[in-house]
Amino acid sequence: MLQKTYIIAEAGVNHNGDILIAKELIRKAKEAGADCVKFQTFKAEQIVTKTSPKAKYQLEVTDKEESQFEMLKKLEMDFSGYLELVSYCGELDIDFMSTPYNKEDVDFLEELGVNAYKIASGQLTEIPFLKYVARKNKQIFLSTGMGTLADVYDAVEAIKGEGNTNLTVLQCTTNYPSRIEDANILAMNSMKEACDVKVGYSDHVTNNYACFAAVALGASVIEKHLTIDKLMEGPDHSCSLTPAEFKDLVEGIRNIELSLGSKVKKPSPIEIENSKGMKRGLVVLQDLEEGTVLKEEFIGFKRPLNGIPISMLDQILGKKISKEMKSDEVLDFDCIIW
Repeated sequence: MLQKTYIIAEAGVNHNGDILIAKELIRKAKEAGADCVKFQTFKAEQIVTKTSPKAKYQLEVTDKEESQFEMLKKLEMDFSGYLELVSYCGELDIDFMSTPYNKEDVDFLEELGVNAYKIASGQLTEIPFLKYVARKNKQIFLSTGMGTLADVYDAVEAIKGEGNTNLTVLQCTTNYPSRIEDANILAMNSMKEACDVKVGYSDHVTNNYACFAAVALGASVIEKHLTIDKLMEGPDHSCSLTPAEFKDLVEGIRNIELSLGSKVKKPSPIEIENSKGMKRGLVVLQDLEEGTVLKEEFIGFKRPLNGIPISMLDQILGKKISKEMKSDEVLDFDCIIW
């Protein structure tokens, strides 16, 4: 196994502003095998105007009559609740992370003692904000939905310019749910080469195939939404995984990691054990007297490989045998007069 993928369960706003649901999401993430559970830290009035319309995907799954501000206001988690969530994550031994949207959010998360930040795709081009987060010298996971390679490069350079190189860039498609044909997993490698960073994948596809492809292609991080119930009210539930589905995701990733092995092409121990029964060796195809000169028509290839390997055929043609041999008898090294 080359590496262990860091798996983030994106609880996001799927707690619907309820601390008990948030705790249940933490518990379910841990039970499913996630390494981290991530929330979103914001105050609605600081990130959206009161008249801002909803995004297209939000209109499809939430009340069309309410504004984006009204929707987000209902999804806010009281800042005091995060203290409880951080503590609960500690009890369950799962990493806590959150996405800040403003400097005030970052400052609050710093007070909580967070070890990492996730930057949302919408903030990819907000260079002053990226620099502010970078100066905290914490690990950064940067989503890149809606961005070009130039946008990503500029963001990475801004973060590195503040002396922070602990950065992983996540390929992401900003749509909820997104189509698998829009996943563009290969963009991970383009960003890795252009920006000299670690890469991962933040997924919004309803199945897990894109995540599996990303891991096989070298993603060091996978992020995916988790919900208690896809039918709950809210913008992200319908494109999230249930706890059972998230467990399948984790198991799939861990098995892919095992299957990747090392880069060295060599037989495994069990293959070596099986090789004698599966590989063929040289046998004589008819009864031969001692001293017979070996010709190609006297020799066949049959299992098991107990004697001279087939690769040495040319070296024994024209040699005499040292003893009388019966048809189907294995040609061993001591059968040849060298």
